[in-house]
Amino acid sequence: MNVAAHALQRARDALTDLRPQPDDIAADVIAGLSRSPRTLPSKYFYDAQGSHLFEEITQQPEYYLTGTELALLEARLPSIAQAIGPGAHVVEYGSGSGRKTELLLEHLREPVAYTPVEISRTAVLEATARLSQQFPQIQMLPVCADFTKPLELPTSTVPAQRTVMFFPGSTLGNFTDEDAVRLLDAMRQTMGAHGCALIGIDLDKDPALIEAAYNDAAGVTAEFTLNLLARLNREIGSDFDLDGFRHHAVYARQRGRIETFLVSQRAQSVHVAGRTFAFEAGESIQVEYSYKYTDAGFAALVARAGLKVTHGWNDARDWFGLRLLQPA
Repeated sequence: MNVAAHALQRARDALTDLRPQPDDIAADVIAGLSRSPRTLPSKYFYDAQGSHLFEEITQQPEYYLTGTELALLEARLPSIAQAIGPGAHVVEYGSGSGRKTELLLEHLREPVAYTPVEISRTAVLEATARLSQQFPQIQMLPVCADFTKPLELPTSTVPAQRTVMFFPGSTLGNFTDEDAVRLLDAMRQTMGAHGCALIGIDLDKDPALIEAAYNDAAGVTAEFTLNLLARLNREIGSDFDLDGFRHHAVYARQRGRIETFLVSQRAQSVHVAGRTFAFEAGESIQVEYSYKYTDAGFAALVARAGLKVTHGWNDARDWFGLRLLQPA
């Protein structure tokens, strides 16, 4: 076995695997399609193919979020690391490829452990294997799970001085205010009284710039959205016709969010676990929100979860922000 293969095997051995099972996915899909308007959970975007497509999205010229956040991290990490302090156990929700994590772990002082929590087993194993080679002194404790559910984290061998919840990429914006408050409250409980959370937030700006990011000219985002249906067909035996739906994303300024839909191209029926769902031509399934924040709105949101903003960093254009939160 070569070094990379050894690292991947170590990641498998350390993995806590709590990923959703087909019955759980089917129940979520049936519940969402039974609503009016219909919905599907965005958390199921991230199978192996979905994770790959999302990485492609981040490379599209219209998708400003990833590049802007990476540049912001690179510029401000010395002050971020000072605010966090030494001996941290970094817990990252929705870890993805781990590129931003590399930057954080490089700059923190003597971090003791890293726990990526990711719904895609492939993504979490690959990221953990790669990071373990780069940071052999940091204990890797990967978890494959739905981070929106209550979760008991693995304990590091070396006691941490502080638990740091790392939630970059504006992923918090994919949750409604009510769900975001629940997630932030769970983070507060996980981090403990002396912990903190470093959150990435996309800031309110020109609607045309925002809409373009979710409707890239190359169609990668559309492929990513439709891959959700391909995953459901494969994993729970549904029969969505991928050619029968199209991607549509629009910025609802009055609600401060991108709203992403799969729109039925014709009258059709879809079968899921013995249930039949009839669609009219033009009927939509809401598959994702992406909220864009103001400072006042974000501060009010985190306060509802018993947290407060203690530090904030923006890029030069005020397109994207990083906020450090602590229990109020």
